[in-house]
Amino acid sequence: MCDVLKLKLLISKRNELNDYSRKGYIRFVVVDLDRSKKYPANFVCILPKNIKLTGNKATKFERMFEEGSLELAKKLLKSALRAEEDWEVKAEIRKRLDLFKPKPQYGSARNPRAKALRNKY
Repeated sequence: MCDVLKLKLLISKRNELNDYSRKGYIRFVVVDLDRSKKYPANFVCILPKNIKLTGNKATKFERMFEEGSLELAKKLLKSALRAEEDWEVKAEIRKRLDLFKPKPQYGSARNPRAKALRNKY
């Protein structure tokens, strides 16, 4: 489905929130530039913070792009990182990219900490 869409991330930053528990809010919206040039007419879905590779697809993004959702999310975030100038938004993009990196299993042989713990006991 993503082959026929011209997708881009639209990132909006809001500092004036009534909720004082947060300083600001950054929203990542996936838009289709072929549909329209203006938001919200080109709205596709919200980019989720986490993408499940297996099991129940909870978000619209996961349901729409299925197996390719993780790679598409990375591609959109990397493209946005190159174009973005705001340092706070860049930091949030980097956080999201880090969330998509595979995490080593605690008991795996590739994890040096797990190997050290096995050798210790």
